[in-house]
Amino acid sequence: MNDELYERGLSIRREVVGAEYVDRSLANADEFSADFQRLVTEYCWGAGWGREGLTRRDRSLLNLVMLGCLNRSAEFKLHLRGALRNGCSKEEIREALMQLAIYAGIPAGVEAFRLAREVFQSVEGEG
Repeated sequence: MNDELYERGLSIRREVVGAEYVDRSLANADEFSADFQRLVTEYCWGAGWGREGLTRRDRSLLNLVMLGCLNRSAEFKLHLRGALRNGCSKEEIREALMQLAIYAGIPAGVEAFRLAREVFQSVEGEG
């Protein structure tokens, strides 16, 4: 594995989804899942998110649509918080979710809007 990609990925991962979440994920890795955590950090965050062709804001919007289409609620909520950290506005998120509903179906849109509302309420409650 590539240490440079891992370190870049670790930095980006912490900035997007939060150091507390990342550190907890790495600390909870055991013999079975440690290699997977390294793969996620190096490949997804270092090699993927570390590319320069798209902004983090754009990648966040794409991830929200993909995760909503795949019905991955935990990852959707995590990445919605990341989208806010990456400068996405509620209006931009709404428009991305409208696009999701059109192309992936109304049930996927309903769930994505429900999850987004939960995250927005939680973030607003945090101050």
